[in-house]
Amino acid sequence: MSKARVPWKAVVGGSVGNLVEWYDWFVYSSFAVYFAASFFPEGNDTAKLLNTAAIFAVGFFMRPLGGWLLGRYADRKGRKAALTLTVTLMSASALLIAIAPTYEAVGYFGALVLVVARLLQGLSVGGEYAASATYLTEATPRGRRGFASSFQYVSMTAGQLVGLGLQIVLQNTMSKEALNSYGWRIPFVVGALAAAVVFYLRRNLLETDAFDEEEREVKDARRGTIKALLAHKREALLVIALTMGGTVAYYTYTTYLTKYLSLTAGLAKETATLVSFCALFIFMCLQPLAGALSDRIGRRPLLVTFGLGSMLGTVPLMTALGGVTGFGGALVLSLTGLLIITGYTSINAVVKAELFPTNVRALGVALPYAITNALFGGTAEYVALWFKDSGIESGFFWYVSGCAAVSLVVYLTMRETRDAALSRAERAATEAVPTRV
Repeated sequence: MSKARVPWKAVVGGSVGNLVEWYDWFVYSSFAVYFAASFFPEGNDTAKLLNTAAIFAVGFFMRPLGGWLLGRYADRKGRKAALTLTVTLMSASALLIAIAPTYEAVGYFGALVLVVARLLQGLSVGGEYAASATYLTEATPRGRRGFASSFQYVSMTAGQLVGLGLQIVLQNTMSKEALNSYGWRIPFVVGALAAAVVFYLRRNLLETDAFDEEEREVKDARRGTIKALLAHKREALLVIALTMGGTVAYYTYTTYLTKYLSLTAGLAKETATLVSFCALFIFMCLQPLAGALSDRIGRRPLLVTFGLGSMLGTVPLMTALGGVTGFGGALVLSLTGLLIITGYTSINAVVKAELFPTNVRALGVALPYAITNALFGGTAEYVALWFKDSGIESGFFWYVSGCAAVSLVVYLTMRETRDAALSRAERAATEAVPTRV
């Protein structure tokens, strides 16, 4: 493996925004039970939660639009500019929720503020993934890209863990009345302040050499446009297909897992939450190890391992998880599932970035990924609950396996991207030194 040094300032600045994004994403859904009553009139509690859930869903459907707009922006104005813009949107959305007026004070205007905040958050999340994936890949020398880009999922998972940890702290230090009254605003204030810190970090980042080279040497009005992306239809379709199985499996073993352990296995909610927390922490620590491994043996072996493991292992794993009776068994089985999907999560960002040329790299990562994530990742929990409500819960396990099978076909037939040259300078170096096989 290359002895080139990892640019840690770029890794931290490029990935830490994901922590804030996923923290904000988590606290909205987890604290909705406390703030739902603040924005809707007295009445059915379930109806209030459904209203806040509908507003939450708005954010998911904004992600493809955010992927298009901010992916285009990153290809035309620079990776650093896009990273700074996404974190600005993050901070604004969290702050809006933190200060949103209640129904009692201004009627439905407070709910309108929530909608605006979620629109901004959806745009931000849609662009953040591609901006950070592109920046981390371009800012890191070959031979270390898998390792560096794996920190995208380290930070994403850390955001969920921080949000979960803060929820546990507030639940144990504040009364339910206080949480319903004003305590639910605290995590959004924290999110806004954290985003401001990330903004400062990103303002001091350097632009990537690959983008500077493109900006300096190529004057192309089509840069970052849909027309330019259509010249790489095969790569865009590859992103959709290789994301499909990974995003469904990821949401199954992360966001849906706690509900599944509680509703199907019958574990206490506190036990199910602790299982998820411990499993996610270990999963987070595995990402850099798998990313570094991909720098040695290539991306495809990890993707194929994930595809096979998810296709063949999901049904027996989920069936076994549905019958666990204690913390230990649930943790071991949950970790097994998360270990399998590490083959996807640790490197999916770098693989996508390595597929495209500089002039359309951010958009090429952003738009196909955001569309696939909205269609398959964002709906995974709803599909799972639909199967359960229909009395055929095992059908969801086969659905996850089927999505993994589609992606596996792509993993087996796609080219290896580990040694892709991301700039003309790298191409020149590749021609001077024989490529590894």
